[in-house]
Order: sequence, then C-alpha cells, then structure tokens
Amino acid sequence: MNRESLLYNSMVYLLLCLAALVVLFPPYVVVLNAFKGNAEYAKSGVFDRPDSFFYLENFRKVLEIGHMGRAFLNTGIIMVVALIGNVILGTMVAYSLGRFRFKLRPYILGAYVAATLIPTVTTQVATFSVIKHLGLFNTHFAPILLYLGTDVMQIYLYMQFIRNIPYDLDESAMIEGASLFYIYRVIIFPLLAPATATVIILKSISIYNDMYIPYLYMPEQKLGVVSTSLMRFAGVNSAQWNLICAALLIVLIPSICIYLLLQRYIFSGIVNGSVK
Repeated sequence: MNRESLLYNSMVYLLLCLAALVVLFPPYVVVLNAFKGNAEYAKSGVFDRPDSFFYLENFRKVLEIGHMGRAFLNTGIIMVVALIGNVILGTMVAYSLGRFRFKLRPYILGAYVAATLIPTVTTQVATFSVIKHLGLFNTHFAPILLYLGTDVMQIYLYMQFIRNIPYDLDESAMIEGASLFYIYRVIIFPLLAPATATVIILKSISIYNDMYIPYLYMPEQKLGVVSTSLMRFAGVNSAQWNLICAALLIVLIPSICIYLLLQRYIFSGIVNGSVK
C-alpha cells in the first residue's frame, strides 16, 4: 500500500469514527442522565456518570405521570390501522400504474412527484380545515387519515417489484376467467411481500417517531401518543430533564429493537426494488 492510499484510508476511517461519535454521543448522554434523581441531577454535570445504574424511580414516574401505557396503546391503534390502509392503497395504485398503460398514467405519477415537492407547512391550514369540518379533530381518525397517504417512494418501490412479475401470470388467470381484482388479490399482492415488509417497517418507524401530526390534531391528553407524552415533563419555564431522558429510553427501545431485528428486510427490499 503506497503512501497516498494509506493517507486516504486513514482519513476515511477518521471521518467514520467522528460520524459514529456524533451519532452515539446524544444517546450516551441520555443514558447517563436517565438514572439520576432530582438532587443528583442538580448537583452533577450532564456528562457525569450516575451513582447507580439501578436507580429506576425515574422510569416508574415516567410510566405513571406520562401515562405511557395508554400512549403506547394509542400509537399502536393508529399505526396498525394506518399501515393496513397504506399497504392496500399503495399496492392498488402501484398495480394500476405498473400493469396498465393509459393516457393519464404519466400525469398521475407526476402528481405524486409534485406532491412531495410542496412544503408540508404551506398546506397545513387547508388540511386542518378539512379535518375540522369532517369532525375528526381530537380523534384517532385524524392522524390515521393523514398517514394513509401513499408517497411516491412507496409507489415506485411497488412498481419495480410488479415489473419483475411476469405478465404471463395475468394472462393465464384471465384465460381462466379471473377478474382484475382477483388477479391483484391472489397473484400480485402475495408476490409483493418483500416490498410490503419494507414499506411497513419504514412507515411504522415514521409514524412512531412523528410528533407534529398527533400534537396538532390530537391535543387532548387521553389521546397522547409516545412522542407527545414526552412533552408532559417540560413546562414553559422549566423541564425535568432526568425524567425526559428516562422517557426517551422507554420510547427508543421498541424502535431500536424493531430496526435491529428487521433491518435486513429494509435493505433487501430497497435493493431489490431499485433493480428492474
């Protein structure tokens, strides 16, 4: 290995180590402060280790004050219903656009792309008015309806998988008298399982971490989700940072476990869907 290659590899590894430190440092600080009592947190520094990692009073307070059990239930209800509807709508749209050729097809695809270019903030007034007039404000149906929207990445991911499914299967089913909906339900939908797994994982993480939509459309405390429940430990002039750190750990554990267990499906689904 020559001198230039050695210098290049050293710089690459140095940058990777710095990037890893930047990513891992905030969770490290959260872990340190999640096990500190109020008195210990007040007299110690943010980067000081706690006296004991077995101090679990903060977690008990979080579960009790933050009503985390109800928050996880609300999050689960919204996530399950939204994911089922999202997958059904996404596969149907992708099947229509990927299998059939009609005049409006490029315009529909263009509309999906254009929708992603419009800043979400600019449409919130109109969206809020629609939700309010439908009587869905302060109900589970408000975020569910907003999460049902199929994005362009999901459409293209499904379309790439559909293009790899031989059209001969459709023709054979048509010869036997099968309808288009039967072909979608019995042939197309089961073969989209890898793409569906990827969509479910990415969408569930997005819904789980989202705080803006639940906070705006479900401000009532009994409808709080895991992300908005964190706000109960912060006031106008002060915040209980040790309790917030404990709550963050509770909220992070499910998403980290899901990602570690299912990350291979995310990568394989995206890679397979990106190759025609």
